[in-house]
Order: sequence, then structure tokens, then C-alpha cells
Amino acid sequence: MRLSQISTSTVLWLGLAQALPKTSSQASKPSCRFAAEYTQEQILRDPTDFLDDMLYWEGKFHQNNVSYNADNGMSYDGTSIDWALQIMLYAHAVSGSSQAARFLSPDHPSAAPKIAVSIMETKLQTYQKFNETYPGFGGFLPWFTSSTQDITPTWDWVNRVPALDNGELLWAVYGFIQALESTGNKSYLGLAQKWQTWMDYTKTTAAKIFYLGDGQVCAVIDLKDQSLPVDHPDQSYTCEGSGRLNDPYEGELFTFWLQFFADLPDSDKKALWETKRPQLVSVDYHVGNVGPITVQKGYWFSSHETWKVMEMPYYDIDIVRRVYENAERVRTCNSVVTKNPGMFASVNNITDPSTGDVVGYISNAGIPSISNQTVQELDVITPYSVFPTILFNKSVGLAWWRNMVVARKMQNIYGSTESTRVDGTGVSALLTWDSKVTTVSALLGGVTDFVRQKMKADKIYDEFVDIIETEYSRVFKNLKGEDVAFCLPWDTVPDTGLADFALCQ
Repeated sequence: MRLSQISTSTVLWLGLAQALPKTSSQASKPSCRFAAEYTQEQILRDPTDFLDDMLYWEGKFHQNNVSYNADNGMSYDGTSIDWALQIMLYAHAVSGSSQAARFLSPDHPSAAPKIAVSIMETKLQTYQKFNETYPGFGGFLPWFTSSTQDITPTWDWVNRVPALDNGELLWAVYGFIQALESTGNKSYLGLAQKWQTWMDYTKTTAAKIFYLGDGQVCAVIDLKDQSLPVDHPDQSYTCEGSGRLNDPYEGELFTFWLQFFADLPDSDKKALWETKRPQLVSVDYHVGNVGPITVQKGYWFSSHETWKVMEMPYYDIDIVRRVYENAERVRTCNSVVTKNPGMFASVNNITDPSTGDVVGYISNAGIPSISNQTVQELDVITPYSVFPTILFNKSVGLAWWRNMVVARKMQNIYGSTESTRVDGTGVSALLTWDSKVTTVSALLGGVTDFVRQKMKADKIYDEFVDIIETEYSRVFKNLKGEDVAFCLPWDTVPDTGLADFALCQ
């Protein structure tokens, strides 16, 4: 679930046909169209080689002027602010993950930690300069332009700032700090302290900016003047419309920031969860011969709504893990029952080849029968929809990923392509962190291990477990369908004659 559409400014319809990735030794370079070289059975038996090839090509996305700006360390993603994914990836790199190294630096894996640290040093300087220039944001970030060294709010986010995406950012930084500290490297410890200072500042401003009172958290805030400090007498913050961040999906990350760090009275902390309770709903999926299976009712039931479990240790709580595992039974089996070759997540629509423009953004993509929002667009599927499945069963998730990327034009010189129509008549020739690194982050397990360790050190872990266990146990008392196996792909995207990208055949 995203707050807005992604700009088409990063469309690479022409770039995918003209640009070349940085060179690599031929010995370790798999075929660009490697997915077709593996069968589903091979992946289910042992996904190791397939995963190695996948990380190699997905890593080609991580290049200056493709996925990020080396001058400021900031991610490119149209006007979307998916900084969290970038930072989650770097946390694993500094901790010594061989898979993160395969993504970041396949030719020189030992260089991966230094690459991540260098970018994060530059990124912090960019954040600090932004805070100095626009103190009204209180350390938080709006959507911004990152094509120049000094970032600025995009034209439509001047004097505006969102809570949801900043919640994703904060817990990613929280995990990254722990990853740095766990290395014991003295130079890394210095960087960790600098990031801690930035993060601690947001604790002092979060409630002032986003908290309305009575458990109400503003989804988007209008600032009176972004150039004025938070406490300036002429500064003010107003909730934009009726939008409130009261969802039980990824927006919950910001709720926990307020819970633990905003110094709210106990009565307000209690109100945060009372306000959210009506949105946490149990529903049974039953379509065709599948079900009933009890799941958490989705907004759209887009895979994106599962984001929070990659950042905080929700799966430490038995009832949450069981409910979310049921969701993946439903997600995989629904596609088989409806004869769909892939799965759904909020994603960019296909590219019009005559103009090079993306035909809008599809937020409402999921499973209508178990969602609040039943009017959905179900004609575009995306490889990153598999990331919640991967968190439970890597092989099954990768089998679904393969089933989508073997379609025409669904692999390119920067890895997987954003999305494809179910009927095979078009793809979205766009590169975004959402559609690529979300999957990679899930393969790495998110940053929950780092976050858990730091939460325990900060003495907030037990409180987290108590809150979530209480809220979910209140709603989910009798789970159905836990004996249902995950489903595997059956149908394929039709070959309608689309030509693969010239440099990836």
C-alpha cells in the first residue's frame, strides 16, 4: 500500500535497449535470461544455484545513476521514497552476508561492506544537509528529488510529509545501526553513533509533527513552512484531510515509533491501539475447492501490506506467524484457482511502447474476496509479489518468481522487470526498489534479527511482543486451513510475440 503514484521519470524503456551493466568476469556471469534455464522442479529440489544467478542480475540494478546517486547516496525510484530497502540491504552487507555481497559486488565480494558503509556515510551527510535546509520536517523526509547532490522536496511534497514511509525508514536505520555495532569495527561504530544521533532527533519530533491526540496519527502532515524549525512560534502542523495512519499493515511501523520513543503518556499509548483495533479483522478465504483458510483481512491484500514483518520481529509471536503463513497459502492457491500465472502487489502498470510512459500506478491489486477494498485491477502481476511467500518457503516463492520472469521481456540487464500483463501483451519497463529489492530483502530475512537484538538492548522487545500478542489473540481464536499446502504455479504468461530486450536474450 503506497501513499501515491510513482513518477514515470525513471522509465527505462529506451535505456534497457541501450545501456550496459558494469563488466564482470565471464566465469561467474550467468546468462541474462537465466530463469528459463531452470525448471520449477530444480528450484524446489535445491534453489541455491538459481538464487545465486538471481542475486547476480538483480544486483546490476545497484549502480550509480540507475538505482542511486553516488554523489548523495540517495536512492532513485521516481518520486517514491523507498530508502528503507536500500538501508536494509546495506545492513546485511556490513554484517558479512555472502548473498548481500553477491548482489552488491559479485566480482569482489569482500568489498561489499565498505561499499555499503561508504554510501551510508554519504547518505547521512545528505540527510544532515536536508535537515539544516528544511528544519520544519523535524528529521523526517518527504518525497524528494535526488538527481542533484542536495535533495529537495518534489513539487507536490513542498510543506508536506508522510508518516508511513518514514516509519519504514526509521526501523531500517534502527536495524542498520545494530548491524554496524555488531561488527565491533571501530570505524563502523563511529558511523553507528552518527546515525543514532539522527535517529534520536526524530524521537523528539515524531509526536509534535504526526500525533493528533486521542490515538490519532496523521497519515500526511501539512507544514506551515518547511524552512522554519519545529518549535518556531510561526510553525504549525495540520493533518491533511481525514487520512489517519490506523492500519494493521506497514503503517504500524510508525505507530511503534510513537509507542516506544515519543514519550507519550500511557493513556495515549493505549489509545493508539484502541484506535487501530477496528482495522484488524479475521476473515476466511474459500474459493473453489480451496478453504476455508483464516487470514488477516487485507486492505487490498497486496503483498506490499506485509512489509512490516521484514523490519520488526513479528514472527517471534506464534499467532502472528501462523496467521501470516495462512496468508501465503491463500496468496499462492488463489492464483492457481483463478488460473493466474503470478500474484498481485501494488505496482506500476505497463509501459506504452509508443510513448515510453507508464500507464499509471495500480495500488488496488490483491484478492478482493478477503479485502476491505473490493474494486481491484487484476490484469497485472509482479515478481516482487512473492516476497511474503519467500519468508516462509524460499523454494516455493522462487518458483513463483521464476514463473513470472520467464515471460517475454520480464528479464533485462538490470534483473527482473517491474510487471507484466497476465495476458502477456505488455510489461512495465521501469526500475524501482519496490519491485526488485523487496524480494532480495526477503531472501536475506529482512532486518528483523538486527532489530530484535537492538530492541532487547533498548528493553522494548517484551513490550512489543505483549502488545502484538494481545491484539492478534483478541481477533484470531480459531485458525482454519493450517494444514493446506502452499500451491505451485500451474499456468504461464502467454507468449504474444513480444521481443525480449536486445541485450538480454
